[in-house]
Amino acid sequence: MTNPKSLLAAATASAAQTTPVRRDERAPATRARHDRMANAIRALAMDAVEQAKSGHPGLPMGAADVATVLFTRFLKFDAADPAWPDRDRFVLSAGHGSMLIYALLYLLGYEKMTIEEIKRFRQLGSITPGHPESFLTPGVETTTGPLGQGLANAVGMAIAEGHLAAQFGPELVDHRTYVLASDGDLMEGVSQEAIALAGHLKLNKLIVLFDDNSISIDGPLSLADSVDQVKRFEAAGWAATRVNGHDPEAIANALEKAQASDRPALIACRTIIGFGAPSKAGTEKSHGSPLGADEIRGARERLGWSEGAFTIPAEVRGMWRDAGLTGKAAHRAWNDRLKAQPAARRAEFERRIRGELPSDKLAAAVRSVKQKLAATPKEVATRAASETGLEALTAAVPEMIGGSADLTGSNNTKPKGMTVLSAADYSGRFIHYGVREHGMAAAMNGMALHGGIIPYSGTFLVFSDYCRPAIRLAALAGERVIYVMTHDSIGLGEDGPTHQPVEHLAALRAIPNLYVFRPCDAVETIECWQLALENPRAPGVLALTRQNLPQLRIGYDETNRSAAGAYELVPAENAAEVSLFATGSEVSVAVAACKLLREGGISARVVSVPCFELLRQRPAAERRKIVGTAKVNVAVEAAVRQGWDEIIGSDGAFVGMTTFGASAPYKDLYTHFGITPENVAAAALSKLGKT
Repeated sequence: MTNPKSLLAAATASAAQTTPVRRDERAPATRARHDRMANAIRALAMDAVEQAKSGHPGLPMGAADVATVLFTRFLKFDAADPAWPDRDRFVLSAGHGSMLIYALLYLLGYEKMTIEEIKRFRQLGSITPGHPESFLTPGVETTTGPLGQGLANAVGMAIAEGHLAAQFGPELVDHRTYVLASDGDLMEGVSQEAIALAGHLKLNKLIVLFDDNSISIDGPLSLADSVDQVKRFEAAGWAATRVNGHDPEAIANALEKAQASDRPALIACRTIIGFGAPSKAGTEKSHGSPLGADEIRGARERLGWSEGAFTIPAEVRGMWRDAGLTGKAAHRAWNDRLKAQPAARRAEFERRIRGELPSDKLAAAVRSVKQKLAATPKEVATRAASETGLEALTAAVPEMIGGSADLTGSNNTKPKGMTVLSAADYSGRFIHYGVREHGMAAAMNGMALHGGIIPYSGTFLVFSDYCRPAIRLAALAGERVIYVMTHDSIGLGEDGPTHQPVEHLAALRAIPNLYVFRPCDAVETIECWQLALENPRAPGVLALTRQNLPQLRIGYDETNRSAAGAYELVPAENAAEVSLFATGSEVSVAVAACKLLREGGISARVVSVPCFELLRQRPAAERRKIVGTAKVNVAVEAAVRQGWDEIIGSDGAFVGMTTFGASAPYKDLYTHFGITPENVAAAALSKLGKT
């Protein structure tokens, strides 16, 4: 662990040196001016955490010098327009230090971030929650808190910038992505996936500032970690250096070099956590709890900050507000360049940035696929049907960027003719993520948050476990990200129980604002793709089969029947005694069971349920009509029962999985586990008392 006193001494000595001031009109004129601006961040962080009686003052106090240099001398932004498309992105990956970004937004003059919101830190209804939330607070680029996610999001943002710059030119897209990361971010496994991908793609507009304070919650970082992060990043293809994080000129010089790099850059900034606190600085005691009145009093004395709680002197506030205005000229120049673009090019750029779909082209693509299927029905795996759909969809929706976690041929996510996005060509639309499911999912979140892109990518459904933290954040933030999860049941066969998802559908359906689609055939597959694309405020999962399935929807139907979440696929001939509900590959099992019941004189119907979440949103009367009034409800799905009682009731019968799967040909597995038309019919008869 670095001795805080020696680091403080080095910072003081550095300030006393006659280092030439960087030639930058945005640079603070003196070290004293810089210190006053940085100390404003520290004071607000101390005061807000103290008033809330919870929070993390240590990081904002330790990283205040780094943030002051970045925001006053390098970051391109306009405080009056937090959504300016060509702004630099700043990602606080260490989301626990949220008072750093809130203090900055207030000081820089972001309209919504008032001093009253700072005083309401961590209170219900405020825009200053415990961890930053992009959907709540203007100026916050991504929702962070789970460590490592922000760093991986930033990789996606840098990919998005590179791709859109290749598509529309640097006159419209030319910005950088900056990250402030903690040791915790870099210890989380997702960070390795993220930095390896960024290094491989040579994302040279990505700059990570590492708050290298050598402290974790448990105490000195040396208790648990001894990685040389500079060497680690260098090994992944980054430019990396280490500086004194309390020396403004050292930070500025490192940022200048990083901006000129042909690779992504890491700047490890040696800082003192809780800088200025008399007894808690440099210790874990300043990390995650209020400093206390006495410690705050002592910190104010040490920092030369005599103002009361939540009080920012007019001259300091003025310095910060001036910094918030410096991007206006760049913004105006960008607006002029945008206006000078040909009308069609400008309209396309603005459409993508707004997140609006080319609705007519999308509808035509879906219609074309459905018409071809009506003319020539296909018995194919839904993963193959998805690939067919993607050929039409990606041609109609050019902002779709695909990928796969080293399973391209299995996920069928790369339609014919789609070029690869690589370090040599960012204009491509398919990303080879490698075996990095977690990093892939988190990067896709960053692409969606950046704007102008609709990311989708694939892996096996069982590996949604690797993606889950990022999927959850996409749902929380309301981002349009589409996960293609193939090999969705025991139907994948011989790979066995390690690869056969059993609990995964239920686990994903449990995430609020996540739409889980499990289509039963090629027609439902294109309909589910359409629904996922048309929802701009939620992610979607497409659970797709490895095995071939019969086409159950025969004939052309312009209506997207899957939009209701469930619909009657096979109506009863008379008043139904039995309703059979199923998803995906088991819908054909239910259809066969329905035939057996009818042959035995039982009136039955089949309801396909491609999306629980959409069904749940239908008006109560419509839901009751879809579910029906049959005496017996039976559900069949090659997964666990959890979640089905909402549809079939606790007294309904369920045919599915209660254990893990096994290794065998898939038809043998369906017979072995009893997921057969005969067993479904028998379950219905048993409930009717006719066995």
